[in-house]
Amino acid sequence: MKKKFLKVFILLIMIFPFSVLAQDVVKNENEMSVTLEKCIDGDTATFKDTSGNIYKTRFLAIDTPETVHPKKEVEAYGKEASTYTCDTLTNAKEIKLELDPGSDKEDKYGRLLAWVFTDGVLLQNSLVEKGLAEVSYLYGDYKYTETIQETEKVAKEKEIGIWSNSTSIKTTDDKDKKEEKHEKKGFVEKIVDDLLAKTFDYINELLDNIASYIENVL
Repeated sequence: MKKKFLKVFILLIMIFPFSVLAQDVVKNENEMSVTLEKCIDGDTATFKDTSGNIYKTRFLAIDTPETVHPKKEVEAYGKEASTYTCDTLTNAKEIKLELDPGSDKEDKYGRLLAWVFTDGVLLQNSLVEKGLAEVSYLYGDYKYTETIQETEKVAKEKEIGIWSNSTSIKTTDDKDKKEEKHEKKGFVEKIVDDLLAKTFDYINELLDNIASYIENVL
């Protein structure tokens, strides 16, 4: 019995290092160390990996106010978000990109979608914490969604940055609700106009009938 137990113990010792190594490989295959090539705005930058590959990267699961959009004006806190991101990336000693298994690898513009870590800190979460970004573009079950959503909740409660009373950005949900409200209003107005038109037609016809009746009687 002791001999059998000893064999199992030795086997576990032999397997354990390989198991840890396998976990490291799985963990690291979605990560890459990069250097900053160009900072574009609050949620977009270009990086270069150790092999020289260039990746224009869109920060996953957040949206910062616009500063360089060709069809939009500079939005409140857009410059602050851009400055914070660029300063953080420029001064970081280590930058890592982490791809999320629950997300597409690229967006429709061909930009890499990734979580961005600067010196071990999730940049998306820092931007949300400072009220310089909102949680957005969630199309799957992402790894750090819960983390940044909890951070956003606190930022909203404290009315930080874009969530302040004086200046705030319209979220995607707000825009959708506004458009939906406008469409509903237009639909209701159309029904009311139709009812009024039919009512006026009925009254006009009724008056004609009454006038004809009185004319015939007289």
